[in-house]
Amino acid sequence: MITNILRESILSGELSGGVQLKQEELATKFSVSMSALREGLKNLEAEGLVSFYPNRGAVVTELSADEAQEIFDIRLFLELGALELAIPNLTKADLVEAEEILKKADEETLSKHWSELNWQFHETLYRPANRPKLLSLIQNMHNNVERYMRLYLTTLHYQTKSQEEHRALLSACVQGNIKGAQKILRKHMADASINLIEYLS
Repeated sequence: MITNILRESILSGELSGGVQLKQEELATKFSVSMSALREGLKNLEAEGLVSFYPNRGAVVTELSADEAQEIFDIRLFLELGALELAIPNLTKADLVEAEEILKKADEETLSKHWSELNWQFHETLYRPANRPKLLSLIQNMHNNVERYMRLYLTTLHYQTKSQEEHRALLSACVQGNIKGAQKILRKHMADASINLIEYLS
């Protein structure tokens, strides 16, 4: 519970990069023990959203343009591999689920929900790879840039373009075209990283 609440506060921008997380105040706010709170913070540290410093305690991490570039580079390697493993296993039900998520995203107006639906779409395509550890790594990388993606999806009006690329990706998956799907994913992520890095710079 603590991990989920604090993660959402960081991803939404309510807790911005550089903010010190006062553990006693948070333990009181959540009515939990200090050890339970620390466990939640350690989970967020593992996800790259929180860092611990001597004399400062837990602090929300800040992302530089260089770090954002590296995260997208890592994501690209991981997600291209996940796509290659998943496409041969995609069922009609998986493809219908992915299409339904895109329809929801078309109707959604809140950037918070755009990014959630974005992850659900990609997760639906990667899950049939049957590599839970790989999927967990991808999700952690996704969370690291999520808070910035929400900001720039709203300010740079990237959502329409993103949806077009998602539909092209889904079409390639329907056809079982691994190379075509990877090419679309590579461009999709390159465009997102370029825009985000410009936003952060």
